[in-house]
Amino acid sequence: MSIGLYRGRSFSFYTIQALTHFFDAFGFDDVLIPPLHVYSSMSPIIHIVNVGTSSTESYANINDIHEGLDMSSHDDGAYSFGIFSVKFSTDGRELVAGSSDDSLYVYDLEENKLTLRIPAHTSDVNTVTFADESGHLIYSGSDDNLCKVWDRRCFNKGQPAGILIGHLEGITFIDSRGDGRYFISNGKDQSIKLWDIRKMSTKADCSRPRISGWDYRWMEYPSQAKHLKHPSDQSLATYQGHSVLRTLIRCYFSPDHSTGQRYIYTGSSDNCVYIYDMVTGAQVSKLDCHQLTVRDCSWHPYYPMLVSSSWDGLIARWEFSGSDAIPPVEKRNNDENENSS
Repeated sequence: MSIGLYRGRSFSFYTIQALTHFFDAFGFDDVLIPPLHVYSSMSPIIHIVNVGTSSTESYANINDIHEGLDMSSHDDGAYSFGIFSVKFSTDGRELVAGSSDDSLYVYDLEENKLTLRIPAHTSDVNTVTFADESGHLIYSGSDDNLCKVWDRRCFNKGQPAGILIGHLEGITFIDSRGDGRYFISNGKDQSIKLWDIRKMSTKADCSRPRISGWDYRWMEYPSQAKHLKHPSDQSLATYQGHSVLRTLIRCYFSPDHSTGQRYIYTGSSDNCVYIYDMVTGAQVSKLDCHQLTVRDCSWHPYYPMLVSSSWDGLIARWEFSGSDAIPPVEKRNNDENENSS
């Protein structure tokens, strides 16, 4: 199995071979100095890759640049759980991960050891991310429908700083606005929600049960459920129109430099990329060229460019003029390359 990487505006491609037979790229993150990337799969092993040793359009030397980090304790059985999400701390010294055993893990890269495991949720922890550059606050999202806020300075207590309630189904992804206050979450209830952590509660005593018998991996979302709302919804806004089925689809704030984080964008299981106005909630663009589910997308932090990746094995690059606020639907530039998975 392998990971495909593309370089900047040239869109040149090279491949990193993944050191696992159970690879499904659930978690992927990078720190720029040095050029390290980290990926995870359905095992307790996280791999760090030094992409700086790989030349353009070549295979990276898998014996030189990979390092396996074991998140399991000595009493865990082999491959007893999988890692769904992994992030570097802002200083690059630690990793935080969310797992299929309902836990958060913290790994100290300098000490080369697992330093903390917290039973964080009551179901799979699908996504984790840091709130801001301080690295003190961490957000997590789970199949228990809850978003939780964790203060690293109080990790030893094993309790979240707060809980945010509103999704009716599991959380697939969380992206922070980077200000330690706002974040968005993508949910299997077919919605993105915007949150302000100042509205969080300390208990989840008003959580709502999920739809009985429904499984997003192979079933369509019930039409009668699309208009339901959690009676204790704490979110600031809800964005709907895209589809979250079959895989952990990502969502993000648009870049601060070029858009002032005015937009929210997401992949979708209907093969498109959706862009919403964060303030009005309106769908302002729908980018359509893929043949299968769009699991991830990324808006360049400085250039007027967005890329999307799909289960059809293609990467699409969308370009727009600097005067355009967002990529218009009818204007697309498909630099498509086969992406090994």
